[in-house]
Amino acid sequence: MVQVPYFTALTTYFAYALLFAIGHIRDFFSCLLWKEKVADGYAPLTGDFGDFYIRWVYHRIHDCFNRPICSSPGAWIDVVGRERLGTSNWILKNTGGVRRCLNLGSYNYLGFAAQDEYCTVKAIETLERFGASTCSGCFDAGKTTVHEELENLVAEYLGKEDAIVYGMGFATNSSTLPALVGKGCLVISDSLNHSSIVVGVRGSGARVKVFKHNNPEHLEKVIRESIAEGQPRTHRPWKKILIVIEGVYSMEGEIARLPEIVAIKNAYKAYLYLDEAHSIGAMGQTGRGICEYTGVPFADVDILMGTFTKSFGSCGGYIAGSKDLITHLRHTSPCHTYATSMSPAAVQQVTSSLKVIMGRDGSRRGAEKLRNLRENSNWFRQELLKLGCQVLGDEDSPVIPIMVYNPGRMAEFSRECLKRHVAIVVVGFPACSLILERARFCISASHTRKDLEYAIDVIREVGTIMRIFWGKPTPDLLADVPSLAAKLAAKTQ
Repeated sequence: MVQVPYFTALTTYFAYALLFAIGHIRDFFSCLLWKEKVADGYAPLTGDFGDFYIRWVYHRIHDCFNRPICSSPGAWIDVVGRERLGTSNWILKNTGGVRRCLNLGSYNYLGFAAQDEYCTVKAIETLERFGASTCSGCFDAGKTTVHEELENLVAEYLGKEDAIVYGMGFATNSSTLPALVGKGCLVISDSLNHSSIVVGVRGSGARVKVFKHNNPEHLEKVIRESIAEGQPRTHRPWKKILIVIEGVYSMEGEIARLPEIVAIKNAYKAYLYLDEAHSIGAMGQTGRGICEYTGVPFADVDILMGTFTKSFGSCGGYIAGSKDLITHLRHTSPCHTYATSMSPAAVQQVTSSLKVIMGRDGSRRGAEKLRNLRENSNWFRQELLKLGCQVLGDEDSPVIPIMVYNPGRMAEFSRECLKRHVAIVVVGFPACSLILERARFCISASHTRKDLEYAIDVIREVGTIMRIFWGKPTPDLLADVPSLAAKLAAKTQ
């Protein structure tokens, strides 16, 4: 659990209060001076707190988000330059310039998103044969032989009877969960589960209860009380109970306590839904995810979900489980029934990268990539701790967040890193709490040690200016920083 420094929390809340006060005052006078652009009798479509937050907080720092790139998301990327148009906070205009940056923001864990000697050739061949799109859902004419091959390969890789693939990772959760649970069912969800899970559970009509993040003890308490009480009003037994967790939590970098959760699930006869978006292909000796990493048999997890957007350098997602489960989803999941299936070239990219990971390309590159990712992640995490950063997450996780807390400090940290040719991701509300802003680094097997050393030097310099080293004093940190300009020049030559 994050312990927010008292003074930091106080100043952050004060900054938000000041921004909100200024925003409400300006809105009040805007209503007096300018007539609202809403037809008579209609309520505003965007008049909620979210709209207010976007206008008066987000647009002050939105240059730190949605940065366009004009290259493949490899270890280094080309970031398109932008500037504010006039005095407006709303509009950002491309300058036409490009900045070569070290990429610490993409989920390219194994480096397959860039040019690959095996995968790229296969994807191009498939593109030439099948075209760019199927232009149809799987129930019509949208399922090709490459789709069938991928589903069979995923099922084999995870030791499950069958698997189904989707064209979008977010929709894999949001359309699968309503097909599994409904009225009279209970979903027990981790408090920090991804938005796609939240959307899916809300749309299911099932009763939802939340347990404290990654806390099996509280989970057991919630499930025991829920079984004892039964359904609201009628107190009938629940039709089914589904526990939903993630393997690696994307905003915290923490690894699920899977063995304890599986023990609880078995004891209370509940089903377990495991989202492995950030762990499949990145965790475990052979990349098979959290089950392999923690030593839990795959058979103990009823529904395995994952995405192809991270370790496999493509798009889409999958559900793996029993034959009956997958057959049910093929007929009831709207994303499979109605949505256009994955592009055949994207499917081939996943299949090829999966074969590399499994060693079926005739090389050891898959094992080497997994080892490099693990070594890079752990080295980078230890270096951040040495600097005094408040680092979240666990060892071996490729997702490494550090706490920044204040939104203004978060924005400046991102801007200063970009000036020094390091592209990072910063995370603010609503993805996290108002005062828990953070910077998140995503490590890749394609990063060299020199790349990561350069990033640490930049973070040391910028972090000293921003005062984000909560673990120890920072005044003398700049004394040992080598010339960043010289390092960058050597790297980009």
